[in-house]
Order: sequence, then C-alpha cells, then structure tokens
Amino acid sequence: MAKAVRFYEAGGPEVLRYEDVEVGDPGPGQVRIRHVAVGLNYADTYFRNGTYPIPLPNGIGVEAAGVVVALGEGVNNVAVGDRVTYTGFINTLGAYSTERLIPAAPLIKLPETIAFETAAAMTMRGLTSAYLMKKIHAFREGDSILLHAAAGGVGLIVSQWAKLLGLTVIGTVSSVAKAEVARAHGCDHVIDYSHEDVAQRVRQLTGGRGVDVVFDSVGKDTFMGSLDSLKRRGLLVCVGTASGTIPPFDPQLLAMKGSLYMTRPALADYIAEPQEKAALAEELFGLVGSGLIRIEINQHYALQDAVQAHRDLESRKTTGSSIFII
Repeated sequence: MAKAVRFYEAGGPEVLRYEDVEVGDPGPGQVRIRHVAVGLNYADTYFRNGTYPIPLPNGIGVEAAGVVVALGEGVNNVAVGDRVTYTGFINTLGAYSTERLIPAAPLIKLPETIAFETAAAMTMRGLTSAYLMKKIHAFREGDSILLHAAAGGVGLIVSQWAKLLGLTVIGTVSSVAKAEVARAHGCDHVIDYSHEDVAQRVRQLTGGRGVDVVFDSVGKDTFMGSLDSLKRRGLLVCVGTASGTIPPFDPQLLAMKGSLYMTRPALADYIAEPQEKAALAEELFGLVGSGLIRIEINQHYALQDAVQAHRDLESRKTTGSSIFII
C-alpha cells in the first residue's frame, strides 16, 4: 500500500501524520506517478500552519520527481515509463507520498542528465531562480543585487546564476557556517545579519549607491532594511515571507526612499503558460546538466520523518536544498 503524509488541522509540525493511503486508477487528464524523491520547501509550512488555507484533511508538498506508471484518458503529454518532475501550488498538493494521482498538465519530462534527487531538490527553487534571473529585471553585466537567505535553496541557485550574468552578489546569512556556503556559491560579499546592519553595510560595499535589485525572501523582519539598501529607482522583489508578511504601508514610502519599485511575484504566474514554463525548464536543466549551476542537497529525510524535517526547516538549521528519499 502507498504511504503519504497528511494533516487534519492547521498547526505546527506535530500535526503531520504518516499514513497508509489508497491511490486508485487515474481519471481523465490524470496520471499515477511513483515517486523517487520529494522536495521540501518553505511553502509547505505555509500550507501546514494555515497561512495558505486549504480544505482539511489534505496532503502536503508541491514538488517531486518520479516515474509515470499509469495514464488516464486524454493524457498525451507524457507516457508510461517517463521520468518526470513537477512543482506547482494547489494543483500539485500531496507530493509527500510514495505514489499518487496528479493532473498530467504540471508534469515536466526530465532529461537523462538530471537525477530524480536533483530534480526534487530544484524544480521549484530552480524555476523560481530562472524567472527571477530572466523575467523580473533586465540585468546588465556589472549590476548588483542583495540576496537575502543566500545560503538557502533558492539563494544558492540565484547567486550562481547571477555570477553567470556578470552581477555583483551581496548575500545575507545568519551564521559563519552559512557565510562560507554562500561564498562558495558565488557571493562576492556576505553580511551576517545577526550582528551587522545590512543596509549600512550595503551602502559601504557600493560606495553609497545601493544595489540595483533586492531579492527578499524573509519579509517582515527585513523589509525596511531592503528598501534602505536600494539605489535610486531600484527594485525590491519580495519573494517570500519567512519571518511573516510585510505590514501595510503608505506607497509614499517608496517615493521618499528614492522612487523605488516593488513587486511580489509568484512562481505560478511565470509557469502558467506551457511554452514559458518549458523555456524556463530547458534553460534551467541545461545549466544544471552542464555543471554551470550546482544543486546542493544538504539534507536527506525519510518520508516518515516529515515532522523533524519541518522543525529543521523552520528553525533555519538547513542550508541548500532538502529532500525526502522514497
């Protein structure tokens, strides 16, 4: 019998349950997939704690890689035996499982150059990094960025990609160990926010100018510092809320701090069109498959250890990517 992690009420990691589940046969437009590896993402905690409300009980997890074992009626984008990966939102919820039914539309075929484990560790993070690097801002060689959580899964990919584009990367981290990880993956400068003033240090590093773009995945705790780190008419990209959502503010603040721009993008809107998703995936797979971008899988868990995995993630004990091995 298949296994899955499910939860019946919103709350802390302890609400997660490892259970037997019946999978059944795929319906129209669905496939049955046997997972090999499953991604652990910070977004999973938002579903679990109720930040992203969903009907309960429900499964959890939105990213995994595996093999298609059965097709429902009308499926023609994949075949039985195909190696696939996926990420998404509500339409892919339930990835913490050994086998499952899933709509065929989100599936992306994996080239042989990408292992299942690598795919599970990078599909969400990698596609996020791809649109941040290719779609959000017209970067030019010599531009500078401030990258919060530089030792995290997205941070390590973005910093490497940024260096390929000729950008100067300033990363923020919370410890000496994470600083070493960030430097090893392309950060030109690293700021330890536990004892340094980020905005002040950014001004020092940029000769008072500020950076062109800030990628902020932290949210509430770093919002003002991110604004104060930008150059005139710079761009703040709010890509996460690990410390909580940004409180309401008067847009006049953006004018007062230098006619700044701000956006809150979501991956779903950059992979909604099949052609755009395919192009981003192709570029990502090419860079990873050729070794130009390394995917660091620094934590491996068994599916039954989902509670501990969430505790580690929320306490910021992790670096790089984390996956469940099936």
